[in-house]
Amino acid sequence: MARFFRPTGQTFRIIESSRVYLRRRVTALAVLGGIILAIVLAVRSCGGEPGTSAGARGGSAQASSVPRLVPQLPRGGKRIFPDNRVVAFYGAPQSDRLGVLGIGSPARAAARLARVSRRYAKKTRPVLPAFELIATIAAEDPGEGGLHRLHQPSATIDRYLRAARRAKALLLLDIQPGRGDFLSEARRLERWLREPDVGLALDPEWHVGANEVPGQTIGSVTAEEINEVTAYVSGLVAERRMPEKLFVVHQFTSGMIQGKERVLERPGLALTMNVDGFGDRPNKRAKYREFTSEAKRFHDGFKLFYEEDSNLMRPRDVLRLSPPPDLIVYE
Repeated sequence: MARFFRPTGQTFRIIESSRVYLRRRVTALAVLGGIILAIVLAVRSCGGEPGTSAGARGGSAQASSVPRLVPQLPRGGKRIFPDNRVVAFYGAPQSDRLGVLGIGSPARAAARLARVSRRYAKKTRPVLPAFELIATIAAEDPGEGGLHRLHQPSATIDRYLRAARRAKALLLLDIQPGRGDFLSEARRLERWLREPDVGLALDPEWHVGANEVPGQTIGSVTAEEINEVTAYVSGLVAERRMPEKLFVVHQFTSGMIQGKERVLERPGLALTMNVDGFGDRPNKRAKYREFTSEAKRFHDGFKLFYEEDSNLMRPRDVLRLSPPPDLIVYE
């Protein structure tokens, strides 16, 4: 589903493009009618450091007197896969149309995510929950700099990080760069990526060329662009001696990742290709088989859509996929 932010003074208006709404259903497994929705939202933007990391950034005298603990994942350990299965909610608080994560407060989302996650837990493979928050949002209007993208307020990212930590969950920051580039947007998020429980997701659908507009064109990314970002994030992991970081690339067409066989694995990253398409069960299974049968293999992700999927697959149906996905994302 195509979703845009159009800035109007101090507010954002969300618009759904019926043309891309239809095209995505054709390319991502189902054909349904489109709608146009406009909602006026007030957003207050303010800065700040990640909510619970102030102690780690304290003065040098305090840091020198306290032994530095080796950071671990929210529920212990340093390796994400195959030690865990990650179940995530995707979205942003500006509107529930952006995904389930934006429905209600972060605490409410965490409680709902806990209920969903329990159905995926196995004795041999516990669940690690995650919030996938859209941190860079593709925009229909050019905006400042003409890059067709907006930035989630720092205070909002901090709020979701605090909520994720209370839930012992990961925070995954999703990038929809518009005409911008993934590496610059990732660098902008560095202060959060330096945290041991914060990962990164790239959404190539919303990465378009200099003369293209998000939503009018389905975007893509090259292997080389992905490799630039993974090298940068892997470097942060090594520098900070952090546990493995979740790194996700969304995909629902074969051309969305150009030269996928050239994508490199990086130390310290759980590199996951997430099959991001909605439709009915047979088509979703077929698309998953297509991408997981490729010669170059990564960790496997699978996305479910509460509103757009026909006959939403139950957790037991998802776990019967071959191979069972390492990451399950709900939008």
